[in-house]
Amino acid sequence: MTGRQGDGRADRARGALVGLAIGDALGMPTQMLSRERIRQLIGTLTGFVPAPAENEISSGTAAGRVTDDTDQAIIVGSLLVEGHGRIDHQELASRLIAWQETMKQVGSADLLGPSTRRALEAVRSGVPAGESGRWGDTNGAAMRVAPVGIAVPPDPLDQLADVVADVGRVTHDTSVANAGAAAVAAAVSAGVDGADSELAALTGIAAARLGASRGHYVAGADVAARISWARDLMKDAAGDPLDLVYSVVGTGVATQEAVPAAFALAWLYSADPWQACLAAAGLGGDSDTVAAMTGAMLGACHGMSAFPDTAIETLLAANPGIGLVELADQLLRLRDQVAQRGIPVAAGP
Repeated sequence: MTGRQGDGRADRARGALVGLAIGDALGMPTQMLSRERIRQLIGTLTGFVPAPAENEISSGTAAGRVTDDTDQAIIVGSLLVEGHGRIDHQELASRLIAWQETMKQVGSADLLGPSTRRALEAVRSGVPAGESGRWGDTNGAAMRVAPVGIAVPPDPLDQLADVVADVGRVTHDTSVANAGAAAVAAAVSAGVDGADSELAALTGIAAARLGASRGHYVAGADVAARISWARDLMKDAAGDPLDLVYSVVGTGVATQEAVPAAFALAWLYSADPWQACLAAAGLGGDSDTVAAMTGAMLGACHGMSAFPDTAIETLLAANPGIGLVELADQLLRLRDQVAQRGIPVAAGP
């Protein structure tokens, strides 16, 4: 079942998760390679391809397979549903640890990112799960936050920022990470409500400002300002704007690179989420994460129906039992409950 027959909010909610997974899978073979090397090995991406042998992270992975970005988003989404909008911090830590152990057992090199790995090592050493994310400032919180955007409405925006911070407390309890994650979650949430890509982006920028006041302070560029700057850079670009995304905005694991890069790509390809994901995946660097965030935001604005049937079919065939449509529908039902009663989530310290 692809769910392509759906429309309205259901289509947009499904589009957020399917878009995330499509971007992630397109970026799987290119992650952490340079843009020049991608051109030499693959050329211009036009669809899913297997990972090249020289990719130290994904070598041997078949075309269309997702990475930790999608797997962690599913974990977050499932816990949100189980907790009726709240995340059990210890359970999130336990499931992330179990996921990593499973990956190790199958010989995968696609493991947890630096902030998540450091936080879970702290949990293993006895640090309470709600305190383990003290120094997490990379893009892991933003890459897996789309389910929050489906489950929580954008109004009031403070509530959404609080939920984002609560979800991130285990691994990314910092001002920079919360700003980036709030931006992506809010753009997704606005899209699910029917916002176009421009309004969704502006909602994301406003949420980034709120997110920056949550969690522990860490030094880093202002994420909201960098999103605005990256979008303006695209508007004024002379030559290939993707060169500017790659070389000036940046596609590294830093939140203040990856999140603005995703917003820049969402502006460049505002009418076509599939082309946006292809472009993001072809940039290199942390391309699976940038493409996943881009796909989630534009997927929420345009819906699952905006992606090619063949892309969705390939994705589902390569990842049997992934359950994205079902999870999106569960999160959408939760959204209605949240809209009625709210979620009593305390802001981070």
